[in-house]
Amino acid sequence: MTWFIFALCTMLLWGTADLFYKKGADEGDKYSHLKTVIAVGVVMGAHAIFTLIFGDIGYNFVNILKYLPVSLMYILSMAVGYFGLRYLELSVSSPVQNSSGALVCILCVVFLHQTEIFTWQVVVAVVAVCAGVFALGVLEKKENDLLKERGEKKYRIGFVAFFMPVIYCVVDALGTFFDAFYLDDVATTPLVGVTEDTLESVANTSYELTFLLAAVVCFIFIKFFKKQKYGIKDIRPARIGAAVFETAGQFTYVYAMSGQAAIAAPMVAAYSIVSMVLSRVFLKEKLNWKQYLCIAAVMTGIILLGIFADV
Repeated sequence: MTWFIFALCTMLLWGTADLFYKKGADEGDKYSHLKTVIAVGVVMGAHAIFTLIFGDIGYNFVNILKYLPVSLMYILSMAVGYFGLRYLELSVSSPVQNSSGALVCILCVVFLHQTEIFTWQVVVAVVAVCAGVFALGVLEKKENDLLKERGEKKYRIGFVAFFMPVIYCVVDALGTFFDAFYLDDVATTPLVGVTEDTLESVANTSYELTFLLAAVVCFIFIKFFKKQKYGIKDIRPARIGAAVFETAGQFTYVYAMSGQAAIAAPMVAAYSIVSMVLSRVFLKEKLNWKQYLCIAAVMTGIILLGIFADV
């Protein structure tokens, strides 16, 4: 059941990170998403360096290249998500983005043959989580269209902006699926020089170092190619908060995925529920009864996973 605890922690941490991402987004700054990448990359890089110095994981730097397919999918999906948050409500983008859990579940079953843990109770739980998350996205889209017709819409939702979470969903699903392959078994992982004890740490460190490199590239692009003034004092505190929660969630995520990826993926994807609740509390948005019903379905699914997925 360790994987379940890690998946639950990831859900809470990433749900909180989403709130900070939204507060740190700047619609008036067309490089806002890249500046968020920089903040997250710096914090993740700091954690990676700390792990290399004090973690004693026997890290081989060739693993940056080995793990690159996973890292690129995650970083690309997150950058796309940051872009969408410039224009979309958090409660719209987060549920749509995190429907990726359903795609991951299917990919894991088809390609990794992770079918042994799918009892009928687990199937019901996974369907409840995925359906609840997707339904939230549908409800939010309908509500936003109605507000727009009334002239009450606070955020601009264009064709490109709305499809950012959809793109995130697909790309993130691919990254999560690749992650399941890398973390499924130490004997088959492409990572080199790893053991049962260091597999997750090596994978996480590789991802964080790649994110640090992405942050450096984005900083050079903004500072020297676009000639924008950007230094430490220009970093929004909310972006740092997002980076801290994102990094903590990534640490617990790799341990969740090394357990039962086909179940952990849709469960982790339910962090949009946490995002929605926090956005209602701190951004003063309201929930209707249909949204509460969706949240209840997701929470029921998570509880069922904890009870019946004890493998």
